[in-house]
Amino acid sequence: MSRPGDPGWELAAARLGAALAGAPDLDRRIHQFYLPVLFFAIARLDAASARPLVVGLQAPQGAGKTTLMSHVLACLPDLGLRGTSVSIDDFYLTRGAQLSLAAAHPGNPYLEHRGYPGTHDVALGERTIAALKALGPGATGSNARMPVYDKSAHGGRGDRMPEPGWREVAGPLDLVFVEGWMLGFTPVDEARLPDPRLVEPNRALADYERWHGQLDAMVVIRAVDPEFVLTWRVEAEESLKKAGRPGLDRRAIEDYVRRFLPAYRVYGGAPPWMGADRVLTLWLDLARRVVGPVRRSRP
Repeated sequence: MSRPGDPGWELAAARLGAALAGAPDLDRRIHQFYLPVLFFAIARLDAASARPLVVGLQAPQGAGKTTLMSHVLACLPDLGLRGTSVSIDDFYLTRGAQLSLAAAHPGNPYLEHRGYPGTHDVALGERTIAALKALGPGATGSNARMPVYDKSAHGGRGDRMPEPGWREVAGPLDLVFVEGWMLGFTPVDEARLPDPRLVEPNRALADYERWHGQLDAMVVIRAVDPEFVLTWRVEAEESLKKAGRPGLDRRAIEDYVRRFLPAYRVYGGAPPWMGADRVLTLWLDLARRVVGPVRRSRP
């Protein structure tokens, strides 16, 4: 494995520069966003030498989680490493199960559609993360099957793909990233909730410890203003439609995203039990630029 200053790191930086060529604030994006996340994960590999290191990534919708992961993972081979990522979006309930959940909580906007705590198959996520953790140094020739959620199904309301459409991840792996907008959220005192209809999602969060307990470290990306999420998510949906894939219209996506704003104001950060030395926190402005110092602590 390469170390900072070795040729592998130069290759990684060059790869990022080529992949992001033409992006605004290119130098800032590479050195304050992508490389800090990469360095943070690499520096903790010794903590899980017998298996892949599992790093959680919490970031708001539309903040660029998928893009960040694709670039970080593309750098790993230059460093003599192998890795993969999985999104908690792929653990959403099937369309049928989601409709049943909504019917069981009529009038609750937080459980009507996918997204909030309670709308995931927690057991599926637990099994998936455990399967990836099993792909350690001795897992050559082994693989794990990852669920895939199709957000474009049912006019943009989404559904989990049948198992033949799931993806396979081959071992061995050194790093596993688990990313999601609410990964790491933990229940709060119900007196803090701004809407009584948040009680059920808040209670559902307790079960997500089955995911959080498998994380070795976390990267937490937060928006300076939660309202930024609305702009970012609308942009993402418009890009989806420009690519020819079905998506929600602007009114529907704004209605959908506004349902998440109360959660961003109540929750955030890594689980309380995770020490500050295991957390990297980055704050983004409206242009998705890191602002302020990089902080290796919980907000």
